[in-house]
Amino acid sequence: MIRRLALPIAVVAVLGTALAACGDSSKTITVGALYPRTGPQGSGGSEEFRGVQLAADWANNTSVVQGTRIKLAPVDAARAEQVPDAMDGLAARGVSIVLGSHASAISAAAAREATVKRLAFFETGAVGQTAPDDSNGTNFFRLAPMGANLGRAAINFVQDQLSAKLPAHGPLRYGVAYVDDPYGRTVAQGALDTIKERGLSLAGSFPYDANAKDFSPVAARVGAAHPDVLFSAAYVDDGVAVRKASVAAHTPLLAAIGTSSSYCMQAFGDALGPDAVGLFASDKPDAADVNASALTPEGRRMLDWVSKRYEARWHEPMGAAALSGFSNAYALFVHVLPAAGNLSVPSVAKAALSVKLPQGSLANGGGLDVAPPGSVDAGANRRPAGVIEEWVAPGKKVTVWPPAFAERPVEALPLA
Repeated sequence: MIRRLALPIAVVAVLGTALAACGDSSKTITVGALYPRTGPQGSGGSEEFRGVQLAADWANNTSVVQGTRIKLAPVDAARAEQVPDAMDGLAARGVSIVLGSHASAISAAAAREATVKRLAFFETGAVGQTAPDDSNGTNFFRLAPMGANLGRAAINFVQDQLSAKLPAHGPLRYGVAYVDDPYGRTVAQGALDTIKERGLSLAGSFPYDANAKDFSPVAARVGAAHPDVLFSAAYVDDGVAVRKASVAAHTPLLAAIGTSSSYCMQAFGDALGPDAVGLFASDKPDAADVNASALTPEGRRMLDWVSKRYEARWHEPMGAAALSGFSNAYALFVHVLPAAGNLSVPSVAKAALSVKLPQGSLANGGGLDVAPPGSVDAGANRRPAGVIEEWVAPGKKVTVWPPAFAERPVEALPLA
């Protein structure tokens, strides 16, 4: 348990500070929280940070951390360019364990800074790739799914589960549309690699600028390639715009599936209304979409607690970003830090690699199994939460895959 952790004076990296001045024998562990809470990623970043806050609340009010309190040091980084100064500021305060970051470009910058400054950075939500020379598994740990895996899961789902339910067709032709940035490229590459590895037909790939004013050229490029299935890696605004442009152009598709930061988000479905019906999403689940019967007793208990607490505090259902933030911060606060022995970065890294949680242990349905340095997927969690959702009515989506989490069977609904 955390109360047994040694906090030697030499370990200033995490601010284990005795509150002796107040006559309090408890210790405070300050953990950085680097999230975009303003700017284009501010909405999702704020939601993810809310989940982290609730994980700290739980840890601070349970016996597992008796005698120790986790204090969050939040830093708003709206853009990747702000990350170096933000990490410098945290390091100057003695903080060396940092959570973040929701956005892939910010995550990549944080991984670089953690490697250079010898900090420990735990990614709770972003899925984009980091640089190969970053210290993955030593200074950077991705607890959320890898973006490439979301792309792989999407193509495999369509080919293995949906294809037979579609109207009569020959070999499916796949198109891959993606925002041309670290997030989009990473997720799209997973889809493209799977198409190639499985010998499927690629109609074309369609990178685009998320800040474009007119998305009809993207829809025109897609239409000219004649894919049967369109895979998309997008953010909400551009994802909605591309979908609207495709509908306006009467682009004929048998199926379409997207990933995190767009197709899975309620704002995406609300903006499209009936034009979202029949679309699929490969991503992390919302709290309402998790089948509690597929969780372990610990996972069920935490899902029930955090769902109610989130809605009571923020007066809205808990979405995927918030649930991911909570589940992954909970894994760190409740399982990894107590196993660390002391709070030096090497000890915390060793604990992150050694702690194994089965699938379903966390509130979002995930578990914990971080790949060690030297692995192809070094630093990545091999047991993240991932589901396939389907928009079945205007404003309504349900989980349809995998079976343990499915709320209803997969159905091939006609697209607008």
